[in-house]
Amino acid sequence: MRLLRLLRIFAMVWAYGLDDFLLPLRWRFSRRLGRGVVTAPRGERLRLALESLGPIFVKFGQLLSTRRDLIPTDIADQLALLQDRVAPFPSDEAVDVLERAYKRPLDEVFASFERKPVASASVAQVHFAVLPDGREVAVKILRPGIASIIASDVALMHVIAALVERIYSDGKRLKPRQVVAEFEKSIAQELDLMFEAANASQLRRNFEKSRLLRIPEIYWDWCERNIIVMQRMSGTPISQVATLREKGIDIPRLAREGVEIFFTQVFRDGFFHADMHPGNIMVADDGTYIALDFGIVGTLSDVDKNYLARNFLAFFRRDYRGVAQAHVDAGWVPASTRVDEFESAIRACCEPIFDRPLKEISFGRVLLRLFETSRQFQVEIQPQLVLLQKTLLNIEGLGRDLDPDLDLWATAKPFLERWMSEQIGWRALRANVTAEAVTWARTLPQLPRLAHRALVQLNQPADAANDLRAPLRRLERWLALLAVLLVALIALEVWRWTLA
Repeated sequence: MRLLRLLRIFAMVWAYGLDDFLLPLRWRFSRRLGRGVVTAPRGERLRLALESLGPIFVKFGQLLSTRRDLIPTDIADQLALLQDRVAPFPSDEAVDVLERAYKRPLDEVFASFERKPVASASVAQVHFAVLPDGREVAVKILRPGIASIIASDVALMHVIAALVERIYSDGKRLKPRQVVAEFEKSIAQELDLMFEAANASQLRRNFEKSRLLRIPEIYWDWCERNIIVMQRMSGTPISQVATLREKGIDIPRLAREGVEIFFTQVFRDGFFHADMHPGNIMVADDGTYIALDFGIVGTLSDVDKNYLARNFLAFFRRDYRGVAQAHVDAGWVPASTRVDEFESAIRACCEPIFDRPLKEISFGRVLLRLFETSRQFQVEIQPQLVLLQKTLLNIEGLGRDLDPDLDLWATAKPFLERWMSEQIGWRALRANVTAEAVTWARTLPQLPRLAHRALVQLNQPADAANDLRAPLRRLERWLALLAVLLVALIALEVWRWTLA
């Protein structure tokens, strides 16, 4: 079976002329066998081939489209056009999956269940239903047998990646095996829908009191590894701008709030929806965003967030030396890098995009130039930021569709400045002390015992004749006692201030 699949892959390579850019000239068997010249651009040929090979290769192409640090821009642009256009699997199979999971007939689980799916993708499809208590829900069901299909295709990808790395002249720089491993990790989580349900639950909690974004509630009692049951959401797809205008939605405000949602997820929460293409976003009649499909999320540490905020603010202020220095301080470029040269290269990339509306800016091109600069200065591409790059490109496309005159920089700068102000000063100190309150509550009752122990040690006699260091040790004990008492006083005062 695997051999037949491999032969089909080679047939696609032949049919779409992919050997013209995957293999060195001496390996291009299609020319030696006299096949006609393929005239379509190479990126388009690769996209069509991946669509022909099926949904898993489509998903792999979608991942590749985000790695503009690895692949040429013409290929990345074409792969970004890949869509999960997959025919639904039969409704009888969906019912069978549900009844085996719940171990009872479907009409005992749901008050009603729509057999015709409302959405179908490579990994799962969605049906609408009603719970016994009347709540309207969306039921996402994993495709039967998809795990074995994916395992087989991923194994072949590993083989192909190893071959590309060995025979392609730029193979080692492109890191194909690392990319396949990254894809395997990503797709493995999509095969366990409990991960997606947990992602949705976390995002909903993060925006529970927000006026900007709604996340469907997860109904955990009906969830399994291959089934998610969530609140049914109603709204207008964000791509239908004309319909939104007819409903009286303020489109420029919607565009600005989309930017705010993105930066809130990244900098406040460090947890963001990483698949924010128009198919996963709706708008409620009151103008609130509705997010769907939470299989892909990104996470950032506090170090990542501070690094990004520092870089974004430096960009907004056109402080290119600050950007260059942030890379050096983070250790992302060699310590021997000349900051002034790196600063000049960054300025050449970014200066042309300032003071322009979104319709005149292409983040894709800016990112490409930045990645070229990164290679020149041996910048280490951070894996955790790849999904962020993909999401930023989604935001660019979304903003351009909604409001081409949106000033992304002016919209984002106040939010970032406010966020940075919360990371330093008294507000940040109070937040950190509050976060440590549990630890302090355990430590404070121990301070009297520690002080008593220090006093006992202080009063222990020392043989000055045999211990020439006795005066120094007595001084150390006094200092230890004073330190314990000082810490106790400070801790009590700060504790009172926090509770005030």
